[in-house]
Formats: sequence, structure tokens, C-alpha cells
Amino acid sequence: MACLKVGSKSDLFQCRGQTWFCAAGLPSDVTVEVEDISFHLHKFPLLSKSTTLGRLIEEASSSSATGQSEGSRIKVEGLPGGAKSFEMVAKFCYDVKMELTAGNVAALLCSAEHLGMTEDCSENNLLLQAETFLTQVVLHSWKDSLRTLQSCEALLPQAEELHIVERCVESLASKASVDPQLFGWPIMARGPMQSPGGSILWNGISTGSRPISSQPDWWYEDAARLNLSFYKRLISTMEAHGVAREVISGSLALYAKNHIPGLCRRGGELGLGHHHRLVSGPVEDQKMLLEEIDRLLPLEKNAVAMKFLFNLLRSAIILDADSLCVFNLEKRIGIRLDEASLEDLLMPSFSQSADEVLYNVDCVQRLLDHFLEAGNASPGSPANEECSHGSPSLARSTAVARLIDSYLAEIAPDVNLKLDKFQALAEVVPDYARPLDDGIYRAIDIFLKFHPWVTEGEKEKLCKAIDCQKLSLEACTHAAQNSRLPLRVIVQVLFFEQLQLRSSIAGCLMVSENSEQLRGTSEDGGGWAAAVRENQVLKVGMDSMRMRVAELEKECLGMRQEILKLGQDRGRGWVGVVPKKLVGFRIKSQMCSAHEDSVSEQKSTGGKTDKSPVKVNGRGSKYYIEG
Repeated sequence: MACLKVGSKSDLFQCRGQTWFCAAGLPSDVTVEVEDISFHLHKFPLLSKSTTLGRLIEEASSSSATGQSEGSRIKVEGLPGGAKSFEMVAKFCYDVKMELTAGNVAALLCSAEHLGMTEDCSENNLLLQAETFLTQVVLHSWKDSLRTLQSCEALLPQAEELHIVERCVESLASKASVDPQLFGWPIMARGPMQSPGGSILWNGISTGSRPISSQPDWWYEDAARLNLSFYKRLISTMEAHGVAREVISGSLALYAKNHIPGLCRRGGELGLGHHHRLVSGPVEDQKMLLEEIDRLLPLEKNAVAMKFLFNLLRSAIILDADSLCVFNLEKRIGIRLDEASLEDLLMPSFSQSADEVLYNVDCVQRLLDHFLEAGNASPGSPANEECSHGSPSLARSTAVARLIDSYLAEIAPDVNLKLDKFQALAEVVPDYARPLDDGIYRAIDIFLKFHPWVTEGEKEKLCKAIDCQKLSLEACTHAAQNSRLPLRVIVQVLFFEQLQLRSSIAGCLMVSENSEQLRGTSEDGGGWAAAVRENQVLKVGMDSMRMRVAELEKECLGMRQEILKLGQDRGRGWVGVVPKKLVGFRIKSQMCSAHEDSVSEQKSTGGKTDKSPVKVNGRGSKYYIEG
């Protein structure tokens, strides 16, 4: 830390308890009281340096009735820095050796201004020397400017009136907004100019100063030591100087981490690479700090790390922060929900109720609502035609759908999770965002497994979120054997699985015909061999699919016979209900058989047919029936 030595005499002051004495060889003729400390001094040194002390001494002498034998007694009120500052002022008046440093220059400036220690009273007085040291030495150094700014916390409002705070903040902001190498500052790097202890060597001489990192976050640690008021002013001034929003948000993240306990669940989560002690305080102070940080966060979409936003939101809920603060954080996260991870969404519920859910499902519901609202409000929302052809908005919606399906599967085992909350979160995801429904099927299956008391009617309502036509073959196979699903859903799954297999077989047959034609018209030996190999592969695939279709038809026949048998055993009422449930499946199965016969007929008649197309379930798939 830089310092300036003033004065030439040796120290004449001695402290005895709460009293200071000046051993100048002359009896004291004035006693100065500052706070609860008494200074036994002499009038002439004080009168020669301070107009305020001179006026107080004159007033005390004129009003004294005892004469000059017992000396004058004056009391200095409101001195910035208190007795500690007056001790340095007294030494300056007696020309005693002392040091001006970055830690005491602000106090001496305020005290000199308060006591009138200007050039009108004495040449080269304390106010001028302190101001010169601040301007020419302190404000040229990052560390000294920071130390002086910290010392101003106890000197308000005088430090503000003398613009000391403003100048220190401006000095810090200007240095943080430029590359440290432009100032010729030492940069963090081991080399021949750095001593083993880490200090920098200038012309081979150790300066004792530490190197400064060239990374944009080199100032984070120092700024995090400021109080909230000074830190806010520093951040605002840095924004005015053009510091990048991402850099400022990184500093805010570290500041919050240092002052809000429990903000980060594991070390290094913010990716700052620093280690800090945890500073804790009253809950109200932490809540106020969190709300202030929310107001300071840059408005740009990608300026703040998603992990930091989730940490702030979690802490805001724990600290019961203002509803506007929670809303702002949820909205910030919601519009970028596709960047979140499953771990981020697993925010615990902090209710003390015995039947409360483990995770905060309501918060996730609000995040999803914000995401969907942002998509609907934007010109490039998934509802637009361009988004349906693979635009980034559709990709983001698909990512969010996968995330929500994973979240539903994770919270499904919670026995306290209500059906309506689970169903609402499952159904709010748009249909276009799920190219496959395997994820939502898995989540619903887990929920039904851990909630066996759900009624058949409730199961059917919940399973409406599943589109059986968008299940993969593996999911269809699992669903066809899943006893937890309603019978209607199982029948639909079996029907669409057969439909997919038959469509695949028909496509393979068409490819096979093309291969036969290619073989007849090809004169190239290499092309002929490739066509033969491709045909063999297709035949193997068709045989496998035929076997699978036969197995599925056998399973359906067995299920039909078992259901009819149960109906006969239990009475006519059961028998009357079951066939109605299966009639749709029977008709659709007959339609598929007719379609297969139609394919064969087309092959024999050269592609002509008098069948008319019919659409099923509005999905656009065509099946043929006799006219």
C-alpha cells in the first residue's frame, strides 16, 4: 500500500488510559475532548493549523471565569473518524512524523475539512497534502482506491460531500473496464521477472506487489468485499463505462455467493474458480440483498448463467423474498427453460406439512407457462408455418418437452403428488413439441405404479396425454403387456402397432418390386449384385415383421377369448359391455386385412382398384374398404 511520510519530529504523544499527553516540556493549556478521549495539548500548535480549533479555544477562554491557570477545555463534536482521526490531526499540528496511507487519507481529508485546516490558515496544510496524496497516488492504484473506498463506509456523509466516494468508484470502474496490460500493470504469469514469492521484479528489484490476472474477472474478489451501497454504485458506473454484461453478471454471482449462505449447493457451481469464505447475516439483510441483486441483473437474455438464476430462485423461495422478485426470476428462467437441466428443476418443497410433495411442482408449472407465453408472443413461435419445418423455436420446444417428461418421471414416485397437478403439467406441453410420446408414457406408467388407488376413469383421463400413434415399437410392445393401463389404451396400442407393421411390410414389398425391375433392366454386373443383396435384406426384414404381426394377432385373439370367457362366467352384463369395447378394434383389424388384400390385388391387376380411401382418427392414414 502506498504511503506518504509527513512531519519531522519524533513522537511526543503518550497515552494513559483514556487520556493523551504531549511531552513537549511545557504544561498543557488546553484540553480537547473527542468522544470519550481527552487530549492535553497546547494552544499555539492548534491555532496555527486549524481555524475551527482556534475559534473553539477563543470561545472557551472568553467564557471561562477561572482564568488561564487551569487551561481551557473544548469539545469537538461530529469529527469524522472520531478520536483516531484527531490523534493524527494533533500529530500533524505538532509536526510529528506520521504516514498518509490509502486507509487513513479519507479520514484525514474529512477531518481537515471539518476543522478548517486549509491554506488560509497555514501553508501546505493537512487538507492540501491529503488531497494531493489522494489525487496523485491513491486514485492511480486499484488496491489503494479500493482500500480508500472501504474506509469511507465509516465517514459518511462527509466522504460523499467531498466526492471521495465518487472519485474512488470512478477510478475502480475505469480500471475494470480496460485490459490491465494497457496500464503496464504486472500480469499473472510466472516468468523471469517474478520472484519465487509471487511479487513482481522491476529492474530486478522486488516491489512487493502481487500480479493482476489478465482474465476479465480479475476484479471480482475485490469488489465482493464492498458493502452493498458501494457495490451497486460500482456496478452502475462499470455499466456506464461499457463493461460487458456477462462480466457484470459474473461479479453479481460471486457477490451473492459470498453474502447469501447456501446459495450454491456445491462448490464451483458458478464456474468462477475462486474460493471464498461464506459471509452470513440476518435473514432480512440476505433477503434485501437478493432483491437488490435481482434488480441489478442485466436484462439481456443470455447475460446471466442459468445455474445462477436457479440458485437465486431457490434462495428467494427459502427466504420468502418479495413476490415481484420471485416473479422476475421465474420469468427470466422460463423464457430460457430449454437451457435448464433436470437437476435444476428438482427444487425441493419447503413446506412443513406431512402430506406435502417432495418437489416444488407449482414453480415448475409457472416456469413452463412463462416459456409457452414467450413462444406465443414471439413472431417465430412454433405455431408459425416456418417453425414446423425445423426452426430453432421448434427445437427449443422439443427440448423443453423432453425435460418436462423427464421431470414427470422423476417426481412420479412421490405418493403425495396429486393426480391433478401431475396431469396438468403433462397436458400443458403442446402436441407438436413431442415427436415421440415414449417419455410421457414412461412418466405415466411410473405414476400409476406408485398410485395404485387411481380409478379406471382417472386412468383414462390421464392417458389422454399419450398419443398411441407416436409411440416407438419398443414402447408399444411394453404398453401391450402393461396391466396398469386401461383396456381401451391397450387395444389402441395393439391396433396402431399392427398398423405400423403392415405399413412397413407394404413399403418393403414396393421396394422389392422396384428391385426386381432393376434386376431385369440392369446390364451392369456390379449393380446386379448390389440389388440382389438389398433384396435379400428386405426379405429378411419382411419375414421378421410378418412373424411379429402373427404374434400380435395371436395375442389379440387370446385376449378376446379370455374376455368373452370372463363375461360368460360373470353374467350377461359383462358380456354386453366387452364386445362394445372391442368392436372398434375388430373393425380396424378387418380394415387392415382388407388393405393387405388390396395390395395383393393391385399387384395382380397392375395397380388398378375401385376401392375408396377412408381416414382414421384424423391422422391422414388411408385404409381401403370395398365400395
